[in-house]
Amino acid sequence: MGGIRRRSNLHTRVCRDTERGPLHTFFRSQKRQRGLSALTLPTSAQGISESRLARSVGIGRAHAKAIVLGEHAVVYGAPALALPVRQLTVTASAGWSARSPDDTGDVSLTTTGSAARPRETQASDGLRRLTAEFRATMGLTEPLHLDLIIDCAIPAGRGLGSSAACARAVVLALADLFGRDVSPSTAFDLVQTAENVAHGRASGVDALAVGARAPMLFQAGEAQELSIGCDGLFIVADSGEMGRTKDAVELLRTEFQRHSGAQEAFVRRASRLTEEARQALTDGKPAQLGARLTAYHELLRAVGLSTDRIDALVEAALTAGSLGAKITGGGMGGCVIALTRPEHAREVTRRLRQAGAVQTWDVPLKGHADHAL
Repeated sequence: MGGIRRRSNLHTRVCRDTERGPLHTFFRSQKRQRGLSALTLPTSAQGISESRLARSVGIGRAHAKAIVLGEHAVVYGAPALALPVRQLTVTASAGWSARSPDDTGDVSLTTTGSAARPRETQASDGLRRLTAEFRATMGLTEPLHLDLIIDCAIPAGRGLGSSAACARAVVLALADLFGRDVSPSTAFDLVQTAENVAHGRASGVDALAVGARAPMLFQAGEAQELSIGCDGLFIVADSGEMGRTKDAVELLRTEFQRHSGAQEAFVRRASRLTEEARQALTDGKPAQLGARLTAYHELLRAVGLSTDRIDALVEAALTAGSLGAKITGGGMGGCVIALTRPEHAREVTRRLRQAGAVQTWDVPLKGHADHAL
């Protein structure tokens, strides 16, 4: 059970919710900005229809996400809780130029913002596939060379949705550049095109969460915005270790093949913890929510998806007063997410840094919609 199922349900639900709720409004085109960027703009548009090229620069934005519970199990149809992390953003700028004989491809990609992006080549492959799909979907046949600049503040390989956020920002930038309206389902499919190159079989949760305005429940291709009854905040702590999503997925698959019934037991336990966490979040029971976080970490640790440093960060957060803590994302490195009462946040952050966290971010549970991109 992988990938996105029930595509027609996703399309129907997303289109319907665009009008009545905030979750899916993130698929709308971003506010257009007409100022010129550092992109190299064309000196001539001879032979290019003005109706096709609405402007010289297009802008698109997205943000990071963190999985609260449900990673890995979501690929097998289990639910997942995802949290937007809007402190970490991506801005994509798209420009165009007439293709010259020296061009070896259809798109040039420059990334800025993050000091180290060791997976830039892999990400570039996904974004090049995305731009090709965008051209085909929108019927853009002109011989144009696309120039993309991605300013990304999301550290790569940390389980924070860097690749999905870059892809979403590029989709919106291209839509802005060419003056096209992109439907919710089309935007989702385009982001998934890049995600499947970057990670293999992508569940789709990242493609939605990097534009979400509030915590969301995702399952089998459908997303639901959650009401929040809890006060408090999540602290996301970067271990400094690059996560290895593909390795983690393969490790888990091997474990399931080696032990009969292991997959069913894992998915059943993950589903129960995620549902209990969702109920605690909406009912305003932070202690119960935190306990489910820690229990889910134990589930992932038992199958080898944690590391010594991640375990040390989880222990530091709990010792400092967090209600619960766990690894977040694909695993084998990456980040820890800890649910904390505001009065304990300073001490939890201090302990996390002492335990090896290279940076941390506070994500309040309430107030998401007021600060959406």
